[in-house]
Amino acid sequence: MSRTMSGGPRTATQLFEDAHAEGVLSPAGLQALTVVDLGAQIQAGLGVRVEDVQASEVVLVTVMPDDSGSISTSGHTKTVCDGHNLVLDSLLASKQKDGVLFHTRYLNGQVLNPYRPLEDVVRMHSGNYRADQGTPLYDQAVVLLGTVLAKSQEFSANGVPVRTVTLLITDGADMHSSRAQAKDVAAVVKDLRRAENHIVAAMGIDDGSTNFRRVFQQMGIEDAWILTPGQSEREIRSAFQVFSQSAVKVSQGGASFSRTALGGFGR
Repeated sequence: MSRTMSGGPRTATQLFEDAHAEGVLSPAGLQALTVVDLGAQIQAGLGVRVEDVQASEVVLVTVMPDDSGSISTSGHTKTVCDGHNLVLDSLLASKQKDGVLFHTRYLNGQVLNPYRPLEDVVRMHSGNYRADQGTPLYDQAVVLLGTVLAKSQEFSANGVPVRTVTLLITDGADMHSSRAQAKDVAAVVKDLRRAENHIVAAMGIDDGSTNFRRVFQQMGIEDAWILTPGQSEREIRSAFQVFSQSAVKVSQGGASFSRTALGGFGR
C-alpha cells in the first residue's frame, strides 16, 4: 500500500515553514535554516519519496563523515569508511531494518546516500571518499540537521511516526564555515531535542589540540551524546560500534527510544 501525498511534494522551505507553524521549529531554528537558501543542498539529501515507503513507522539514520584533509594525513581514511559501513551492517542485521532509511552526507557537502532503504545504501570506500577538503563544520551541520528535520516533517505530515538518530564526525574544530555559527547549529539541535523524537550525536576524533566536548556543547549537543575517541584505529572503530548500538536501539521502538535518548551512549 502506498501513501498519497496531499498537494504533491513540498520544498524544504515549505517543510520548515510547516514545522514552524506547528511549533516544531522555533524562530531561531527557522532563521538558521532559511537565512541562506539551503534548499538545493537539503533537497539533494531527501531521497526516497514518502509514498514509496511501506513501513508503518520510520527511523532516519544520518551520518556525516569528515572528508577534510587531516583525516587522510592522520591515516584515518579506511577507518572512517569501515566505521560508516559497520553502522550500516549493524542496522541490516536488526529485525526492524525494513523501517530504517539511511543518509550519508560528507562534511563538505557531497551526498553519498540520500535517504534510502538500507539494502540500497552505497558503502563508503576509497573510490567514493576522498578526504582532501576543509572543515565547514557549522555550515554543513545546519544543512545536515535541516535535511533530518525536513525528511521527518514529510513523514509526520503524512501521519507516519518517525524517529531520528544523527552522527556528526570531525577531527577538528570549525575552520571554513562562511554562513553559520555554533549558535545557529545549537538553535536547530535544541528544536530537534525538544520534539523528543530526535537524537543528535557527535564524534570528535582526537587531533591533539581540539576540546571536542566544548565544540559540540556550543553546538547544542548533549554531553551524553558526545564521543571523543583517540587517534588509534581501535578507538575510532570502538566509537563507531557504540554509535551503531544506539542506532539499533532507536530502531527498536518507542520505549527503547525514550530510554536511549535519556541515557545517551551509556544506555
